[in-house]
Amino acid sequence: MKLKNFTKYTVAFLSAIALGTVALTTAASADETYTVKSGDTLSEIEYNFKKDSNYQQLAKDNNIANANLIYVGQQLLIKTDSDNSAASTKQTQATQSANTANTQSNQNVQSTQSSQNTQSYKSVASTQQKAAAKTQSTSTSSSASYTGSNLKSYVLSQMSSRTNVPASTWNAIIQRESNWQPSVRNSSSGAYGLFQNMHISGGSVQQQVDAAVSLYKVQGMGAWALN
Repeated sequence: MKLKNFTKYTVAFLSAIALGTVALTTAASADETYTVKSGDTLSEIEYNFKKDSNYQQLAKDNNIANANLIYVGQQLLIKTDSDNSAASTKQTQATQSANTANTQSNQNVQSTQSSQNTQSYKSVASTQQKAAAKTQSTSTSSSASYTGSNLKSYVLSQMSSRTNVPASTWNAIIQRESNWQPSVRNSSSGAYGLFQNMHISGGSVQQQVDAAVSLYKVQGMGAWALN
């Protein structure tokens, strides 16, 4: 009787140790054990535990040759996805880092482009302002260069630069035609002004110069009986 009790308690003690070992092992590995019930299939068990359909891996983990054949009471080891989760976390972190780097790179490119566009705009604006200032200065110089007291120098400068004919030649023509009188009119021919141009009947000194240049481009020096 005592021997039976001793054996009974010994078996219980060993069983408790074994269960404790299993529990510790389960806790350490975070795996689970499932007992197959009537109507169970590997695909259903896989989905219930992991929410996926990879029951072939479940069969492989439990050395089941035929994934369609399991027995009631059969113990199945359900491995956790801790490793997969860690890998997935690392992949997610890597993706986030890559996205952050791409965002930063795009921001840098946009900033550089914006800076270049701003500099280009400023350069174009500066060039346009300089051109406008030069045009205004030239216009002001042209309109203010003739004051009435420098008639001769102004007209000769305009004519020589615009026709490439020496100023001395134009001086001789004007001296002969009008004796440098800008408003003189020939009563017989109707010719008018410094150049005694028969194609105009009036006009300012500048208009007379413009008309003389146009006449020269059409007829050359023959308009004043010179070859």
